[in-house]
Amino acid sequence: MRINFSLMVFAATLFAVVYSAHSSAEDALYKFKSLIDQGEFTEAQKAMRLELATNQVLPAADRLALEFEIERLDRIRKDFTRSEEQVVQYIRTYIPQVTESDLRRWEKEKSLECMTIDGVKRYFSQAGPNLFRIDWQARAIKASYDKKHGVISSRFNYEKEAAQIIAASERQGERRLAPHRFRITYTLTVHPDAVPAGETIRVWLPYPREDHPRQTSIQLFHTSPERHLVSDNDAFLQRSLYMEQIAHAGEPTLFVCSLGFTSFAEYSAIDPANVQPYDVQSALYQQYTREQPPHIVFTPELRQVSEQIIAGETNPYLKAKRIFEWIDGWAPWARAREYSTIDNISRYAYENKHGDCGIQTLLFMTLARLNGIPVHWQSGFDLKPGEDNLHDWCEMYLEPYGWVLVDQSYGIKNSKDERVKWFCLGNTDPYRWIVNDDFSQPLYPAKIFPRSETVDFQRGEVEWRGGNLYFDAWDYDYHIDYLTE
Repeated sequence: MRINFSLMVFAATLFAVVYSAHSSAEDALYKFKSLIDQGEFTEAQKAMRLELATNQVLPAADRLALEFEIERLDRIRKDFTRSEEQVVQYIRTYIPQVTESDLRRWEKEKSLECMTIDGVKRYFSQAGPNLFRIDWQARAIKASYDKKHGVISSRFNYEKEAAQIIAASERQGERRLAPHRFRITYTLTVHPDAVPAGETIRVWLPYPREDHPRQTSIQLFHTSPERHLVSDNDAFLQRSLYMEQIAHAGEPTLFVCSLGFTSFAEYSAIDPANVQPYDVQSALYQQYTREQPPHIVFTPELRQVSEQIIAGETNPYLKAKRIFEWIDGWAPWARAREYSTIDNISRYAYENKHGDCGIQTLLFMTLARLNGIPVHWQSGFDLKPGEDNLHDWCEMYLEPYGWVLVDQSYGIKNSKDERVKWFCLGNTDPYRWIVNDDFSQPLYPAKIFPRSETVDFQRGEVEWRGGNLYFDAWDYDYHIDYLTE
C-alpha cells in the first residue's frame, strides 16, 4: 500500500486547523453567527459560500472553518427531522391527553429538544423517546406503562454483576479478575455508487489499544481486503486499522476485519481515607487537569455550579463522588445528536440537562479537572450480551490507586450495598473494548477531509479523493463471539 507522506503531513495540519480553537477561524464565522443562531441555515450557507468564492485573501484556516460550518449545518438538518405532529403522535402512546402547554413546558425545560431551521420548527429525531428518559414524571409514566405491558428495559443485571466482581476480588485478593475473551468481526459497507466507479475508497476501522492491564492478548485474524495498516499504539490515541479498495459500479464495497482480545473486570476497593494529595507539579497532573477546548472549558457557569457541588470538600475521591452524583441527577442519559454538530459538549450537557455516555463523560471530566482531579477520555464498545453498543467513559487518577475507570452513564446503582451503589465510580465490568484514550485525535494514515465524527472514533471513517463520506453513505456492523464460558 503506497503512502504519500507529504499528503499525510498536509492532512495532519488540516486536522489541527479544523479541530483546534483558532481565533482567526472564530473571526471568520463571527459575521455569520447571527444568521446561524436565528436558524437561518440556508441564508447562512449562501453567505458563507459567497465569502469563499469572492474573498481571494481569506486565510486557509478561515476557509476551512467556513467549509466545515456549511457542512455542520447540513449535519444538524439530518439530526432534526421530526415535526411536532410526529413527536406528539409518539408521546400519545404513553400520555394520550398531551397538550400544547405540555409541549411548550418540556421545550422550555430542555426535555424536548427542538430548533427552528429556516422558519420551521424541527425536533431532534429522538426527541419523543428522550422525553421519557429526561423528564422524571414522563419517565415514571413510561415505566408504569412498560410494567403493565410486560416490557423489559434491560436483560443485564448490573447490580448482580458488580456484587459478583466485588466478592470474587475480595476472595481472590486480586484487583483485576474475571477475564473474558472476545472475537469481533467488524464490517463496514459503503453504499453502491456512493463513490464513482474506479475511485479508491479509504477506510479506518476501530482497533484495540495495547498496554492496558484491562485489555490484553490482542490478535488480528484477518482483514478484507488483505492489505492494511494498524496505527502505532503510542503515537495515535485513537487507534485504527486502515484499508483501501476500488469502488465498482452498482456494487457495495465491503471492508472486514476479525480480531480478538481479553478483557478484565476491575475492583479497586477505594477507601477515601487512603487517598493521598496530588503532586501538582507532576507532568501527569499538569496534563490531565488542563482545559482541552473546545469541549473541556472552565466556563463561568461551570465554575459557579462546581462551587455549589463541591462545597468545600478537599478529598479527591469524595469530590469526584459529589460530581458523579450531581450529574446523575442533573443530566440523565438520553440519545444524542452527532457530536460534530455541538461546539462545546460539556456546556451543552449543562445547559440542556441531558446527554448520552460521551456527553455525560465530558461534563464529568470538565468538572473533575476544574477541581484538580486528573482525568482522561476513554471509549470503545460495551460488549455486554444483548446490550452491546458504542460506549464512552473516562479514567480518573487517584493516589495510590492509579488510573481507575469512571462510567458516568451507568450512574449510581440501586443497591443497599454502598460498594455496589458506587461501583461505577472507580471499578468496571469485563465487557469493554478499549479503542480510544483521548478524543479528537488524528488518525493514521492522516485523514484528508473533516471527519464524520470529530470527537469520538468507533463506527469508523470513510473518504475518497472527492471528500468525506458521512454516515448516511455507509453502514457498520459487528459480530461478537463470546469465547469465555
